[in-house]
Amino acid sequence: MPSTFEKKKNSIVARLQVPDFQYSDLSPKGTMDVGIRPLVHNVNSKEGLVTTSSCAGRVSVFLEGTRKKDSSATAGGDGNISNKASVGHLSGRTSVGGKGPGGRWLYVSHDPIPLSPEVGGVSELTELFGLSPQVQEFSHSEDTRYVHFKFEPMILHVLAASLKHAQSVLSAALQAGFRESGAINITSNPDGVTHPMVAVRSMGLAFDSIIGYSHDSTDHILETPIFSSVGEQYLRSLVEIGNVRFQENARRIKRFAEALDVTHQSIMGIPKDQEWEDADTRRERKRAEGMKKRLALQERGLQNYPVEGSDSEEGTTLPIY
Repeated sequence: MPSTFEKKKNSIVARLQVPDFQYSDLSPKGTMDVGIRPLVHNVNSKEGLVTTSSCAGRVSVFLEGTRKKDSSATAGGDGNISNKASVGHLSGRTSVGGKGPGGRWLYVSHDPIPLSPEVGGVSELTELFGLSPQVQEFSHSEDTRYVHFKFEPMILHVLAASLKHAQSVLSAALQAGFRESGAINITSNPDGVTHPMVAVRSMGLAFDSIIGYSHDSTDHILETPIFSSVGEQYLRSLVEIGNVRFQENARRIKRFAEALDVTHQSIMGIPKDQEWEDADTRRERKRAEGMKKRLALQERGLQNYPVEGSDSEEGTTLPIY
């Protein structure tokens, strides 16, 4: 296995082993999801594989950010703003699809959302998601920022030591239902080394629904209110759908872990009843097996027998004294 890969893997695994209160990453949560830790441990225990990022799956409520200044406005020859856009349109508008300055998470959960029995008139989910009941007829405008309710299934990035290792991950992912999985960096670098990155993912379970809105305020001192554009029952239906997809997501994660055990063993040539072992362990095991065979042959009157797993693998015959 390339030493560069081993260094990367050792560094990543070491960071994952620190206590939770010391660990942090670049995700909104800042820590590894509890629901995906067994899978991450399983992947990292295999030769030639190491996880680089992961998400167990989540439900999120997100307020879109604002768009950059309108690029259609240009300066005329006298330096003044001219063209299609008016000066008023330069203040920043909603970014289609979401992220940008001012965008923020209103709610995130990596587990199914518990629902209490329905009670008429109670805005439980509206409040949970940081929304205010709609107070006016909703209409789109240039300064509208939308609130999205999203379900996103598990995503896992795995760095592989070689194309063979990457193949074991990709094959398992496709078998488990992660149909949009793929690999990048599959060509060798100038040094002749290939370390593919495999993304295990599926968009089949994902969905996105607009549930609210906000309007940019000209008064930047006051926080702009965020209104719900749907009723409590609609939010409840979305949560119920999300909870069902959490269950299917968990089943696919389990299938992937089981499939990876098989594909990795098959591609690496490891017998099903034998787990992976490092080079030192394998060398000692082969030496012990060779000694056992040598003693058996000695009893039959043979004087020389190559010890498997030691120098004999280079073609040297060790004498019996």
